[in-house]
Amino acid sequence: MSYAVDVNVLLHATDETSPLTRRAAEFLAGRAAMREMCCLAWTTVMSYLRLATHAAVFAEPLSPQEAMANIETLLRLPQVRLLAEEEGFWDVYRSVTGRLPVRGQLVPDAHLAALLLQHGVDTLYTDNKDFLKFEFIRVRNPFDEPGTEG
Repeated sequence: MSYAVDVNVLLHATDETSPLTRRAAEFLAGRAAMREMCCLAWTTVMSYLRLATHAAVFAEPLSPQEAMANIETLLRLPQVRLLAEEEGFWDVYRSVTGRLPVRGQLVPDAHLAALLLQHGVDTLYTDNKDFLKFEFIRVRNPFDEPGTEG
């Protein structure tokens, strides 16, 4: 069994001004203590680096070194696996986007959804309701759940 974590969960854990910081950090710590495979897409990692260091997003953005250190901490966990596009990804993406009018902000979500489908990951922890549009993904909001452990 495996699951994926969306960038917004990582960002909430980083943003000390977010009311969800503590819950996001607890959620990630709880997941880190489990043996279940955690999948992070390269697109999630790059989005985290872009947003966590961006002054227009955070009043006190992380330095590039701080943001990369956070990612490296996750990547050192033995149960974390990185997802990338494999042969045939375009066909998977076309299949995913053929069901919905995908444009604008939904494009990166469809990209992540297609990656999850291609790798057989059916659960995504996120507070982004747009992922509910992808019927093959079991969307779980870690902030709606008691104990935030999912």
